[in-house]
Amino acid sequence: MSEGSKILITGVAGFIGSNLARRLLEAGYSVLGLDNLAHGVETQVPKGVEFHKLDIRSRDIFPVFKGVDFVFHLAAKNCIPDCEEDPVETSDINITGTTNILEASRKAGVKKIINAESASVYEGTGVFPTPEAEVKPRSFYAVSKFCGSLIAQKYREAYGLNVIGLRYFGVYGPRQDYRRLIPPVISAFIIKLLKREPPIIYGTGHQRKDFVYIDDINDFHLICLKEGVKNDTFNVGSGENYSILELLDLVSSLVGIKIDPIFKPALLEMDPPVNLADISKAKKMGWRPQTSLVDGLKENIAYIKGEFEIGNIK
Repeated sequence: MSEGSKILITGVAGFIGSNLARRLLEAGYSVLGLDNLAHGVETQVPKGVEFHKLDIRSRDIFPVFKGVDFVFHLAAKNCIPDCEEDPVETSDINITGTTNILEASRKAGVKKIINAESASVYEGTGVFPTPEAEVKPRSFYAVSKFCGSLIAQKYREAYGLNVIGLRYFGVYGPRQDYRRLIPPVISAFIIKLLKREPPIIYGTGHQRKDFVYIDDINDFHLICLKEGVKNDTFNVGSGENYSILELLDLVSSLVGIKIDPIFKPALLEMDPPVNLADISKAKKMGWRPQTSLVDGLKENIAYIKGEFEIGNIK
């Protein structure tokens, strides 16, 4: 796909969205972004992005789609404990909001939508590595994301809309949302150790997770823009997994601070003990992860140290 195409990102002020925007700008694309800033941080939106503070559920977004070639739909309510507490808002954002994005894209004649799904749809599986067909959602969040994917499938069938679904596993890296009440585990461990406080492990620590670095995710995002990639769903993970205890040992070693963790009850009863991506389909597209967990953690630690230095983390 030629440079200069116009690309719109929903959730552009979030972790994946802001990193993707930088990557696309560097590649020569024209980038627009939507975000209601409920969770995203406006200062994370790169200079050069045409930013619109709008909610994906509003019909006010429709004019922004005019002349857009591609849409990355990343905006979502995605903190699983919050989703369990408020299934109505979860459904409103993740199902109604996704439908609104698809409809705006259809009316504007968008060439392709890359729709952020989630590896949470595999919560109930016992098949590892997990292929794309093994869908067994359990949480309200997972169900809402799978419903969004079903609506996307209907838009493919009814209107010929070209939609790529991406099921992200544990994406991590700079600008991940450490501001949450319960931050993502990697950011949470780094911040606690840098503060000389005990890190918190929810559950036994033996849960095994597949972590994938943001730069590798963006490599696959660019592949999705190619003309031959259409109407399909892909797992995007590393194809490797680590226990939470192993992860803490790695982070402690790289930070140079070791503090015994505090164990608390698991946040969710349905949190799967194992997740591991079967990435064979993505590999057939010419993609494979390039960043080891150790190298990715080093980058993330350096970023969070910088946030401490400028006073964003206290």
